[in-house]
Amino acid sequence: MITRRAFLGGMTATLATGRSASAEPRPETKRIRLLKNPSICWAPQYVAEDLLHAEGFSEVAYVPNPPETAISTQLAAGEADLGMNFVGPNIVRIDAGDPVVFLGGAHVGCFEAFASDRIRRVHELKGKIAAVTALNSAHHVFFTTILAHVGLDPRRDVRWLSPEGEGRRRSSGQAGNPLEESMRMFVEGRADAFLGFPPQPQELRARKVGHVLVNSATDRPWSQYFCCLLTASKAFVAKHPVATKRALRAILKSADICASDPERAAQALVNRGFAANNEYVLQTMRELPYGKWREYDPEDTIRFYALRLHEVGMIKATPQKIIAQATDWRFLNELKQELKG
Repeated sequence: MITRRAFLGGMTATLATGRSASAEPRPETKRIRLLKNPSICWAPQYVAEDLLHAEGFSEVAYVPNPPETAISTQLAAGEADLGMNFVGPNIVRIDAGDPVVFLGGAHVGCFEAFASDRIRRVHELKGKIAAVTALNSAHHVFFTTILAHVGLDPRRDVRWLSPEGEGRRRSSGQAGNPLEESMRMFVEGRADAFLGFPPQPQELRARKVGHVLVNSATDRPWSQYFCCLLTASKAFVAKHPVATKRALRAILKSADICASDPERAAQALVNRGFAANNEYVLQTMRELPYGKWREYDPEDTIRFYALRLHEVGMIKATPQKIIAQATDWRFLNELKQELKG
């Protein structure tokens, strides 16, 4: 087992590049609150815990994020400060007025769309049923952009099936897990298609259920854009700019660890309870291109997804307006110079 001391030592040796953080002022706050979600593709912010301590945060807290909820909702409510999250749902929430800001790209390629064997291409989903956790969830928003990209109207051409819409099965008065239930709808044949995030795609492939229709890590245009961006509360960034940069640096360094040493990153996720001890964790670390944060332009990602969402009527704002009101690249631009690979 890799101990915390050994893990931090390994990260320090691997990432001993760029200007030392000690040359900067200390963070304005010693507490940082991040979001956590069942999707293990958010690995960099979980693996970053020791690096965050090294940046001067004595208290690192992880706030649960429901799988059907964009993190901007919780950031806007003051429940958390910063976190990785899926770009599409947060653009929808920013259009609705959430006061959050995109800080940089995290990684590419976390979602995969599956279909039954009788459906071979995306346009064949017209008139079919797609299972999602909830309307406006990450599953729904990303699937919407996939459909819109091939000329389908997500509002009319596909029927959306969700646990909430169907009436969630309840046991002892408790609602079931929407992630598990939406995937079960596809596995049981009640839906023709399903979009999932790790470890769901790994599980479906292992069980040989359906086939991959779109893999955002390898299929264009999705593989050319970030699926997850680092997002923060505008109030936190305004009040704590040094802390914001230090937190961003820790998470971007952690993304490099996930790219260069997936075995170490996977073991850290398991040791800290962010993932189960199974093969899907390591498979995810090896499959996702975590090292693209220097190469890809997060503004291109926002422009691409905002345009798709604007075209299908899910947002009113233009891509230019979203970029103008909800991006701050100054920390990322500085860190690209400091942390040259």
